Amino acid sequence: MKRLLLAMFVAMSFLLLACGDDSKSDSSNDTDASSPGALMDSAPPLAAPANPAERSMETQMKAPPGADQATRKEITTGSVNITASDPIDAARKVADRVTSLDGRIDEKTEHPGTDNYTKPRATLTVRVPSDKTDQLIDDLQDFGKVTSISVSKSDVTLQYEDVDARIKALQTSVDRLRALIAGATNTADLIEAENALSNRQAELDGLTAQKRALDDQIELSTLTIEFATEDAPPPGEDPGPDNFWDGIVAGWNSLVDAIGAVVVFIGKAIPWLGFLAVVGAVIWIGWRVLGRTRRPGRQQPQPQPEPTREHEEAPAADK
Repeated sequence: MKRLLLAMFVAMSFLLLACGDDSKSDSSNDTDASSPGALMDSAPPLAAPANPAERSMETQMKAPPGADQATRKEITTGSVNITASDPIDAARKVADRVTSLDGRIDEKTEHPGTDNYTKPRATLTVRVPSDKTDQLIDDLQDFGKVTSISVSKSDVTLQYEDVDARIKALQTSVDRLRALIAGATNTADLIEAENALSNRQAELDGLTAQKRALDDQIELSTLTIEFATEDAPPPGEDPGPDNFWDGIVAGWNSLVDAIGAVVVFIGKAIPWLGFLAVVGAVIWIGWRVLGRTRRPGRQQPQPQPEPTREHEEAPAADK
């Protein structure tokens, strides 16, 4: 009987313990579900604020390929060499073509050539809208044979944006200083504000001029176009005579040029020689006149007294 009661007590203890563990587990689950940490874990994660740099990079990656080209600032420069039968006429036709493309001619040089071995040559420095540079280069083939083309582009986007940002900041500062000057009641504050405004305005004007120069270089490309004949030597190279007769002609021409240079030099020197002769004559005459006026006068000889008779008879008495 005692064993039966002990077995029943042990079984009831196990049942009570099992029920207590289930209730604790249920209560712990309820507590964990209702805690702030659980709510934060169960809630959907909040999107972190994007970094401005990352946002700009994402925008550029998502933007179409041609969108970045519109904001880039580039300076286009180049050179083109053209051979033509009449370089000077070809250069004039190209200048008219540049004008028709809303461009301008910054520099023009023409060498018609001489009777000896010097060949005609022409050079143009043109400015055309940047979006019409390729069109002009294609049109140059109509005025001669294009022998070489060199075009380069320099990206100045960062420099342009830096200048633009500094201009905006200085403009804001200038506006504030003007407002301070308008409402100033103290003379010292007014003078200090005017000095600061003068310095800021000078810096603003300098940056504005720099931006205008950048705009001009960006909007208009610069091309240097060389025109020459097909048998002309490269620029800066002396071809020299080709045969014996050309050598004689070249020597005779150099002799004539040397004699002409000497004659010209003598002709230029004659007026200077005449001027120096006149100056020398004036100096010599002045020196002679001053020498005579400063020379001391000659002293007149003093008359000697005549000897008396006493002095004449004395030697006779001694004798």
